[in-house]
Amino acid sequence: MAADASILTPATPAPPYDAARVRRDFPILATHVSGHPLVYLDSAASSQQPLAVLRAVEDYATHSHANVHRGVHALSQAATAAFEGARERVRRFIAAPSTREIVFVRGTTEAINLVAQAYARPRFGPGDEILITALEHHANIVPWQMVCEQTGCTLKVAPINRRGELLTEELEQLLSPRTRLVAIAHVSNALGTVLPVKRIVDAAHAQGAVVVVDGAQAVPHARVDVRALGADFYAFSGHKMYAPTGIGVLYAREELLGAMPPWQGGGDMIRTVSFEKSTWNELPWRFEAGTPNISGAVGLAAAMDYLEDLGIEAVAAHESRLLALATAELARLPGITLVGTAARKASVLSFTLAGVHAHDLGTILDTQGVAVRTGHHCAMPVMTFFGIPATARASFGCYNTEEDVARFIAAVARAREVFA
Repeated sequence: MAADASILTPATPAPPYDAARVRRDFPILATHVSGHPLVYLDSAASSQQPLAVLRAVEDYATHSHANVHRGVHALSQAATAAFEGARERVRRFIAAPSTREIVFVRGTTEAINLVAQAYARPRFGPGDEILITALEHHANIVPWQMVCEQTGCTLKVAPINRRGELLTEELEQLLSPRTRLVAIAHVSNALGTVLPVKRIVDAAHAQGAVVVVDGAQAVPHARVDVRALGADFYAFSGHKMYAPTGIGVLYAREELLGAMPPWQGGGDMIRTVSFEKSTWNELPWRFEAGTPNISGAVGLAAAMDYLEDLGIEAVAAHESRLLALATAELARLPGITLVGTAARKASVLSFTLAGVHAHDLGTILDTQGVAVRTGHHCAMPVMTFFGIPATARASFGCYNTEEDVARFIAAVARAREVFA
């Protein structure tokens, strides 16, 4: 898929996709809730893990666990090889030029905070501007607000329309020589909107600004090539792409990362320590203070293998079909309002039911075995824009089926009857 093409429209016909077989790879999906087989529609919050990932983590813990780097004994060497092998796997997965540009973090939130504190805070001051969009997750809003408070720089926000689409031309008009950094989601977690990242990157670079991309909702659903996108920083989390929680990645262009001071101090980010002065390790370890999530990195690498074995384009096409089906069926139900109807969307479907709070709706769906997310989805400004406190959000993954969609629609219809 081209770097800035729609996640929902692969450029070539997708190969056959057997969702029922894929579903069997995920043991947790055999769970029953309130006497019903589980329909898991909350992958945008946290996806489930396939056997391949569970076994990779178990194999590491059973045969190779030790602390990484510096150890000369066999287990430490094996653990280091697994950990650094995972870094190389990530590099290949996002087409980064070098493993020196791959920093392991706890997740997207930590990655963005790292950029805010190690890149932006030492460089920005009064008169400088940071530009974000009205679609952003709190993790791509709050760190920049903190930088503005710390440095005196100004936060600008590019608007959206009632379909939940970024007004890209207005974003471009907000760019100026004062813009030092642009921070954008690749895909909105609350609405599923796909942003024109390459266009935004090119426009920002023309003004001398760097671009930070929150890729948490994109990497599970599209083939991401960071070089093709031109992003200066690209962040994502493992737990949204079938890997364990507590592991994520910050990709950063080497020339930028190499000029950044460490964000946290402690073990493994140092070269030498004395009471007078400390010196820093090479990239990327300079930004990985303390014992890392080794098993998480192993699981992340296994998840990337799993996704590529399925075929990322095939997964995207399958999720696109489910989203289109669910959207059409849900829209037929009286009292339903779809929130976020952008022309280009990933596998997120947010909606409200007239007269019913999203939390109450989610509770009724749960009694039918259907798991959706309810609330503001860590995107309170989006909810404020639409004049609502919350939505129910169904999100699809590689393991969902047309039967899942049918049961989801039936559960919403049942909820309408309960609240009638």
